[in-house]
Parts: sequence; C-alpha cells; structure tokens
Amino acid sequence: MKARKLLRAPKDLTLRDEDAAATPLRDELVEASMSSDEIKQKAREQTAQITDKIAVYQEMLYAARKHKVLLVLQGMDTAGKDSTIKSLFSHINPMGLRAVAFRRPNEEELAHDYLWRVHKHTPQCGEIAIFNRSHYEDVVTVRVLDSVDDKEAARRFIQIRDFERMLAETGTVIVKIFLHISKGEQRKRLQQRLDDPEKQWKYDPADLAHRKLWDKYQAAYQEAIVATDADNAPWYIIPADSKPQRDLAIATLLLEIMESLKLAFPKPDPKLAKLKIPD
Repeated sequence: MKARKLLRAPKDLTLRDEDAAATPLRDELVEASMSSDEIKQKAREQTAQITDKIAVYQEMLYAARKHKVLLVLQGMDTAGKDSTIKSLFSHINPMGLRAVAFRRPNEEELAHDYLWRVHKHTPQCGEIAIFNRSHYEDVVTVRVLDSVDDKEAARRFIQIRDFERMLAETGTVIVKIFLHISKGEQRKRLQQRLDDPEKQWKYDPADLAHRKLWDKYQAAYQEAIVATDADNAPWYIIPADSKPQRDLAIATLLLEIMESLKLAFPKPDPKLAKLKIPD
C-alpha cells in the first residue's frame, strides 16, 4: 500500500509548481554522497526491475482473462504521457496491452455524447488499456476554453463518477494518474523540442496558447480531480519534473496494484499432461 497511500490525491489537493519536483518514492538508501546522475541511474535500474515484474503479471492477466485494468494518463503538454507509455510498456507483450490516444473529437464523435468514444475503448478481460488523455478533457480543456459552464461541468462530474463506478462494478481496475509538471520545466521541454531537429515534429503552436492559460488549467484539473476521486476510481498525483523519478513512481504504483489482484496462471489440466503430440 506504500505507493498508493503516498501518491493518492488528497482531499484538499492544491497543484503547486514546487511539488512537481518532489521524489516521494526515492530509495531511502540513496547515499548523500551520490551525485544527481547516479541517483537518476539508480531510479532507472529500479524501474527496469519493477517493469520486468509487471510484465510477468501482465502475462498472467492475459492468460487468466479475469481482470481488466484501465490506466488513465492526464497532464499538461510535455508532462510525459507519451514517454511514460514508451518507457514502462515497450517490452510488455502487446497482445494484452492497448494504448489509446484521445485527440480532438471528430464529427462522428461530436454527434454522440462525450463518453461514447471513451466507453468503446475500455479494456476487455485480460487486457491493460492505457488512455493518453481521456474523458477528462471534457471537464478540463472545455472549461478552460469556456465551452462548458460551471453548471454543465458539475453535471459531468456526476456522470463521470457514475460511469467509472459502473466500470469498476463490472470488473475494471481503474488507475487515474495526473502527471504534475511545473511551468518552468514545461518551458524547458518545449524549448528542447524546438532546438532538436529530430523533435521539432512534436511541437504544436497550440502548446503556447495553452501555456498562456496555465493557471486556468491548474485550477480546472484541481477541481476535476477532487470532484472525481473515489476509492473505485482513485486519482494519483505523480511529480513529473524528473523523468526517472516519474517512471519509478508509476511503475511502483502499478506493480502494487497488479500484486493486489492475486494473479496467477490458469491451473494446468491433468488430462493435457498425458497428451502426446503425434509425429
């Protein structure tokens, strides 16, 4: 329960820039004499060991087909949604893993209710589904851009809680993660994209427009997280200024959750032990 208790969003959540650099799961055995690079390397090594364990549990999950896991990743631009998926899941069996990126709704999606496009991508038995952005765009971005008023936002908070409760009651384990990055770190990462010819493709002029609305985004996220946090669909706040510490925190959290499911491979069939494959 260590990671879940440490990282769970508090009831009085306040998203402060200084908290984005926190390292709540940093190894307590790190020596004071270790350099910053050595600490980062140790975090990467620990993360690799943890993700190896997650890969085994994921195979059990896929084989048994009894549980479903939904991992929701939200955060400001450059917070690390894409790189989290790449860092933690690149060596996991893709047969039981599915990543879904939610972008601006298309014409068909806009013709339905806002949860329609989300519901059809929720995980099936034996699967881990990862949402890169999600239905929370419909209570955060739309509010910041004044497309939805306070009354409609309050209504949607209720609808989302009901939706997630239904998913949980039908066997989906929901893990909602907010990648908390500071405004200063975002500026640095956006500049790195511009300065690196191989990363310029990631740059979107809209990022600067959203950056101007930083305080409104923080307030909208804060309100949405507090309004929709529940034991059946908890929110976790992951400090994301340090990429190695971010990955370590998410990997540790996910391992705890996978362990809590008491996963195991299906029991062998005694009849199959006597079966001989013909020449």
